Amino acid sequence: MRTHTSRRLLGALAVLATLSLTATACGSDDSDTGAGGGAPKDVAAALEKGGKVTVWAWEPTLKKVAADFEKKYPKVDVELVNAGTGDKQYTALQNAIAAGSGAPDVAQIEYYALGQFAIGKTVEDLSSYGAAKYGTSFTPGPWNAVSEDKAIYALPMDSGPMAFFYNKKVFDKHGVKVPTTWDEYVEAARTLHKADPKIFITNDTGDAGATTSLIWQAGGRPYKTDGTNVTVNFGDEGTRKYTATWQKLLDEKLVAPISSWSDAWYKG
Repeated sequence: MRTHTSRRLLGALAVLATLSLTATACGSDDSDTGAGGGAPKDVAAALEKGGKVTVWAWEPTLKKVAADFEKKYPKVDVELVNAGTGDKQYTALQNAIAAGSGAPDVAQIEYYALGQFAIGKTVEDLSSYGAAKYGTSFTPGPWNAVSEDKAIYALPMDSGPMAFFYNKKVFDKHGVKVPTTWDEYVEAARTLHKADPKIFITNDTGDAGATTSLIWQAGGRPYKTDGTNVTVNFGDEGTRKYTATWQKLLDEKLVAPISSWSDAWYKG
């Protein structure tokens, strides 16, 4: 299956509020529960004392980050665990948090999903530990995605804008012009798949991050929050524009049924 469009993961590193600062900074055991306020000096003291930090993340470059961290802080052992990509990891996180044990000290969470953990008070507010000073190191988009009012729930680790890319050789072979509108995109999908049933213009297995990003691109703002109150309205014009377009692709089986970031996706 060959696919020709995608998006980048938007990720941040969040500290889980199921553990205290000592466990967060340097790990101890699952008996440390409840996250309280702290200060930068507490982080420094924990790093000096040493221990183990468990990090759940799927991004491969963090192996180098973990190694560099251990080199800088030789008393700290970073255990990097791939507990699944995106929603698979979030399910495991929610289960561990509900059980009261087994949650990591730090977790990679995409921007779109961070809110559910912040509202549920299962990630630590890092502002008391001096996180605010890093705000000027990031562009407004990623920083706003990890903070709300004075609270800072994570530190951004990347910023991936939506992008359209395609296989020029395949498009040229089948006489398909590069689409510049959503309607043209659907027509291009039809033409490619009709010319070769093995070709799909993109994939879709219900990726929430891609869905919300495309809704935002269309001008939709279906989610509203007021403190811990969340309202959802999929009836706005932008959301309906996205769903009408994507439903055509699904109904006509014009998208590959493979998960993003899987081996099959990369091969495609």
